[in-house]
Amino acid sequence: MSKAVFTTGMIGGDKMNDKIVMPVWSIGAFLVLMNTTMFNVAIPSIIQELQITAGPGSWIVSGYSIVFALSTMIYSRLSDFIPIRTLLSVGLGLLGISSILGYIAHHFDILLAARLLQASGAGSVPGLGMVLARRYVPYERRGRAVSMIASGVALAFGLGPVVGGTITEFIGWNGLFLVTCLVFPLAPILWKLLPKESRREVRFDILGAALTAVVTGSLLVAVQQKSAVLLLVSLLSLTCSIWHFRRVKEPFLQPVLFRNSGYRKLLFIAFCAFVLNMSMLFLMPLALAGIFHKEAAAIGIVLFPGAMLSALLARLFGHWIDRYGNYPFLLCGHILLAVVMVVLSLFIHVSACVILVGYLIYAPSFSAVTSALSNEVSRILPKELIGSGIGLTQLSQFIGGTFAVAACGILLVGLGSQPLVSSFQYICLLLLPVALGSLFMYIWYVKKEGGRQNTLSF
Repeated sequence: MSKAVFTTGMIGGDKMNDKIVMPVWSIGAFLVLMNTTMFNVAIPSIIQELQITAGPGSWIVSGYSIVFALSTMIYSRLSDFIPIRTLLSVGLGLLGISSILGYIAHHFDILLAARLLQASGAGSVPGLGMVLARRYVPYERRGRAVSMIASGVALAFGLGPVVGGTITEFIGWNGLFLVTCLVFPLAPILWKLLPKESRREVRFDILGAALTAVVTGSLLVAVQQKSAVLLLVSLLSLTCSIWHFRRVKEPFLQPVLFRNSGYRKLLFIAFCAFVLNMSMLFLMPLALAGIFHKEAAAIGIVLFPGAMLSALLARLFGHWIDRYGNYPFLLCGHILLAVVMVVLSLFIHVSACVILVGYLIYAPSFSAVTSALSNEVSRILPKELIGSGIGLTQLSQFIGGTFAVAACGILLVGLGSQPLVSSFQYICLLLLPVALGSLFMYIWYVKKEGGRQNTLSF
């Protein structure tokens, strides 16, 4: 059996007070996404305390990222069939169990299991948030709703290392699991405010979901571990997936999404945006530590102003996107991202202030790009493709981020004979074509698909 019948499918629902729900949801997104970055600075302490090597230790972060990416897409797709309130309850329940398990963990196997279980629950928040905005927020206010979530994400990326370093130093790394528990008081509020959605019988493509998980998981692990065998597994699974999706009536991934050239262009832009973002979040702390000898807390302080500015401007971006459309923010945001790459490639060695100022420009620019991009994707998707389309877009972003971190790590090792400053400058220069390529792809999208005004035909 490759399908299961659900009688709790979602085709509509009550109205929602988005002016209350979306701010509450953005707080939840902030807490959940901060959990992703808090553990980065705790890895050395975990390795030392549990007496493991860096290889297994890296899975505490990379394993979380892989499961988080897959679960985000699966929750988004399931929202086409199952009410959002139900899916959120499952996600938060998994978060609760995993947080307790992680807090009492004193062995690596239990810690890793807790992190993977955390990721399987945490994926419900960002994916369902975008579906919620697309489904219930009127288009004239949707930019603000999407930007609220984006502001929470931006603040989480900036505060994560600071909070993670402080808790690890004074309480211990087990205390990081307690931070996630702060999301639970939001659960009854959201349960009361979220619409009670109508139901219908839907067939869910279990085999398609499993094949998608195998394709994505093996690809991400292959990139991180530089494994040709896993890459072959991913390619073979992809072949099976394509064959399966073409013959199934209600596939997990809708082939019509890939047949539309406009949506494919937006997928490419989403991939490139997270290549740039995760590369910077990976390289900047290393540069601050390796070139300027900053400690973990000081690194967080340098990056915090950019994250805070991004969070503060995100709400304004939402108002402006609703007023002026997505085009100027995607255009100007890409240009500023490219400018930051050039500046860092030339002057990263001068002072830590160059990184501070660079991230002050970079973080809001990235927030503008992702907010406008999410709004554009939600605008062009017809109702029946919301979950699948948004989930696939977010999966493309996570794949881009994972690929970026792995590629930057490989480049730094390969350039080990060069001075550290030169290595960072070279990688920043290599990222410039990514920013420009994404910019030109969006200009092409507007020119070919009429991205400024029209809804794409699926």
